Amino acid sequence: MLAMQHYNSSGVFAPFPLPNQTPTVQETEVEAVSSNATGSPNNPTAAGISMTLGILFNVVALIILAKAYSRYRRRSKATFLLLASSLIATDLAGHVIPGALVLRRYSVHTQGSTDDSVSTFRGDPENPDASCLFGGGCMVFFGLCPLFLGCAMAAERCLGVTKPLLHARLVTTARTKMALALIWLLALCVALLPYFSLGAYTYQYPWTWCFIRVVEGTRGMDLAFVMVFSGLALSSLASAFVCNTISGITLVRARLKKKKPCSQRSSAGSHDTEMVVQLVGIMVTSCICWSPLLVFALMSATKSYSGMLDSDRDTFRGLMVTGVRMATCNQILDPWVYILLRRAVLRKIYRITKRRASFKGSTFRSARWDISSFQTSEKSSVNNI
Repeated sequence: MLAMQHYNSSGVFAPFPLPNQTPTVQETEVEAVSSNATGSPNNPTAAGISMTLGILFNVVALIILAKAYSRYRRRSKATFLLLASSLIATDLAGHVIPGALVLRRYSVHTQGSTDDSVSTFRGDPENPDASCLFGGGCMVFFGLCPLFLGCAMAAERCLGVTKPLLHARLVTTARTKMALALIWLLALCVALLPYFSLGAYTYQYPWTWCFIRVVEGTRGMDLAFVMVFSGLALSSLASAFVCNTISGITLVRARLKKKKPCSQRSSAGSHDTEMVVQLVGIMVTSCICWSPLLVFALMSATKSYSGMLDSDRDTFRGLMVTGVRMATCNQILDPWVYILLRRAVLRKIYRITKRRASFKGSTFRSARWDISSFQTSEKSSVNNI
C-alpha cells in the first residue's frame, strides 16, 4: 500500500548521553532524523520506483481484464472478471494515493530546515494533521477492500462450482455491482471510525506513513479499533480459504468421476479450474503479504495498552515497517497472479515443460540404446574370438 524503503532501526533514538551531557528531547529527535544517512527521508528513490512498478503492473492487468470481460460478457465468468477488475482497480488506487502522500512527506522534509523538519516531519501524536488522518484512513480502507473482494470472489466461485443452477439464478451483474458498493461502503465505515472518536491515526516510524495508534500511547479505543480492523481482515482471509478449499475439492471430485468428457462441460470445467487457481494464488499472496502487519499491529497494540512495550518499542517499530512493506508488495503481486495464472499462460508453460521433458526422455533413451548396442557388439566380438 505504501511505497516504503529500508530504514535503520538504530536511528530511532540517539545513543545514551555521557554523565556531563543532558540533551533535550528536541536535540535527541534531531539526531534521530539526521542519523539516517542512506535511508533518510530525503531519498525517495526506492519509494518512487515501487510506486511506478505498482502502477505499471496494475494498468497492464486492467487492460487484460477489460479485453477478457468484453469476450465473456454473457457467460458466468463475467461476474468473476467484474470482481477481479474491481480488485485490480482498488489495488491501483491504493498504490497511487498513499504513495503520493508518502512522496509528499519526503518533499516537505527536504524543503524544511533541520530543527523545523523534526516537529513537522514527525508530527504531533496527540493531534495529527489532516494529511495524517487521510493517509491513515487510506491505509485502512485500501487494506480491507482487497481482502473483502478476495473473499467475495472466493464465495462467488464456491457457489458457482458447487451449486451452478443456484448461482445462475442468484448472481447477476446488477447484484454483483451492489455487492461491490456494499464492500467499499463497509471498508469506508471502518476507515472513518477515528472521525467518531473510536481510535486514532498517528504518524508511524520512520514518520512517513500513518496508521492506527498501536506503538505509542495506545488507549482502549485504539485497541478496539485495531481489533476490528485485524479481525475483519483475518476473517476475510479465513473465509476465502474455506471457500477455495471447498471449490478445489469439488473440482477434483468432478474430474475423477468424469468418464466421457463432453466438449462443452470440459470447457466450463477448465474455466472453473482457471478461476479457482487464480483465487488460490490471490489468497496465498494476501495471506503472506497482509498477515504480518495484522498480527504485528495486534501484538503491538496489546503490549502498548498494557504498558509492556517500553523495552521492545524499537523492535515493534521495525516489525511494523516490515509489515507495511510486505503489505505494499501485495498490490504489486496481485496483478501478476492474475496475469501469470491465466489458462493461456498455463498452457504455454505446460507445453514448454512437456517438450523439455520429452526431449530429455528421448535423449536418455537414445543414450541407453547406444550403451546397450555397444555392450552387445562387445559380447559378439568376444564370442567370435
